Amino acid sequence: MESFAQLVKTRRSMRKFTDELLSSDDVATLLKAALMAPSSKGKHAWHFIVIDDEQLLQALSACKTVGSDFLAGAPLAVAVVGDPQESDVWIEDASVATTILLYQAEDLGLGACWIQLRNRFAADGTPAADVARRLLGIPPHLEPLALVALGHKGMERKPFNEERLLWDKVHLNLFQN
Repeated sequence: MESFAQLVKTRRSMRKFTDELLSSDDVATLLKAALMAPSSKGKHAWHFIVIDDEQLLQALSACKTVGSDFLAGAPLAVAVVGDPQESDVWIEDASVATTILLYQAEDLGLGACWIQLRNRFAADGTPAADVARRLLGIPPHLEPLALVALGHKGMERKPFNEERLLWDKVHLNLFQN
């Protein structure tokens, strides 16, 4: 990638993947990036579960009513799990790590998409985080935040259109309506 600005512009959510598996080097690079994410007080109050089992990916694809079905077509996913006992800002820390994972994927030329678990629900009303907890064996004291679907891009996405930037959401010194 030429620059971070170019990386930000070209990173788009990818919900379609080829059948090609990720190399072990790519997986290691993705995880290294997530593990290097900054965290409050250096607590690193997160865990990452790498999922490459097709049946497990299929089961996880039904964890929400909307926005998780494409996981069944991904060759890999990473569950991002926080530890509220370790840090009161586990959501923020796990979110930063998830974002870095997304950008590292783009830098490698891979596609990725964040699948929110916290405060989302399966078709039967079960919290999506509980579905992931059960399927992935996550202990009760940890909180599933998100799944990140990862793979080789199965479609083209145009870079972010800067004409759509919402400059009215930027304020100088004071919030102005």
